[in-house]
Amino acid sequence: MYLDSAKKQELFSKHGFAKKNTDTGSPESQVALFTHRINHLTSHLKQNRKDYATQQGLLKLVGKRKKLLNYLQDTDINRYRSIIAELEIRK
Repeated sequence: MYLDSAKKQELFSKHGFAKKNTDTGSPESQVALFTHRINHLTSHLKQNRKDYATQQGLLKLVGKRKKLLNYLQDTDINRYRSIIAELEIRK
């Protein structure tokens, strides 16, 4: 599998709100996980253009990430700015 538990722990410790390995529920850690999965699916779709099931899953992940980013933007703008700067999501 492309994402094992060690890679997940690394993502959570790097981008979690409390900067702990156990912080899996914070919006920052979830956005980091979704971004990693989106990048993986994007590279898959570059090779397999007609994989429509993957394309639909990718669009759902992008929507989930957008909702989390909107939530972060509404609740704490500094946390929002830090996560988009770390992950280089937007310009």
